[in-house]
Amino acid sequence: MIARTTAIYLLIFVCVLVALDAGAYAFMYREYASLLAPALGTPEGSAGLASAMRRVLLSILAIDVPLVLVVGIASFAMAKLTIAPLAAARERERIFAADAAHELRSPLTAIASVAQASRAQTPPESTQAFETIAREALDASAIVSDLLTLARNPGRSVLQCEPVDLGGVVSAGARDVAAEAAARNVAIDISAASAIVDGDERRLRELARNLLENAVRYARSAVRVASERNGRSCSIVVEDDGAGVAPEDRERIFERFFRRSEDGTGTGLGLSIVRWIAQAHDGTVTVGDAAGGGARFVATLPAHPTD
Repeated sequence: MIARTTAIYLLIFVCVLVALDAGAYAFMYREYASLLAPALGTPEGSAGLASAMRRVLLSILAIDVPLVLVVGIASFAMAKLTIAPLAAARERERIFAADAAHELRSPLTAIASVAQASRAQTPPESTQAFETIAREALDASAIVSDLLTLARNPGRSVLQCEPVDLGGVVSAGARDVAAEAAARNVAIDISAASAIVDGDERRLRELARNLLENAVRYARSAVRVASERNGRSCSIVVEDDGAGVAPEDRERIFERFFRRSEDGTGTGLGLSIVRWIAQAHDGTVTVGDAAGGGARFVATLPAHPTD
């Protein structure tokens, strides 16, 4: 972020500097041309004007190069000062989320356990209430686990990596969401080509499952999931035939707790987890338009070096 902000500051300065240089060069050209006007029609006069303008250009560059270096250093310092409060606030948010998630996980698990144990010892009219308590506590615990994941910085140090075939990952993900897809009358087309990556299989299955759950939620009748190998990278591709994602929402949908206006379900964390997992594997995830309409999500990861 600091590098990007520095580049923006420096680019603005360079654009202004180029405009000023162009104005100065044009002014000096007119001045020299007016002085040499009587001789411009001769070879000597034209050569003199060209020589004078080369000296002007060299003088401008002699001033601009050190000036750009100085402004570049100043831009970096300004960027650090600008970003520092935001970085500090994000770090405080990360620590708070991690602490809160850690403290909430144990009591929620205890509530679910007590409710499940008490269900068998209560009258029939109270059984449903205890089932609801247990289910809601487990759902809340899952959300807390997601928050705890997002509070950690993504990186291979938090993964348990080994060679993993994305073909098996997408097949397992499709099985995980098969019941939900059937309930919504959505067909899942699987194209599981072999694509070996160095990754954490549990996390990669979570990535595939979250993408598929999202696709099934918005699909009209069909979802396609595929694994692909393209040179030094491997991909998981998930497409649906729904309404797609508006261009202005294509980055925001990966933010925590973001929900599209028509979405009344979910926690708003699934796609954030997808991006976290992709980044932890030194990869990326993007969304665009599917060929037949709908959304097309592509998670791209580095291929296993020995594959």
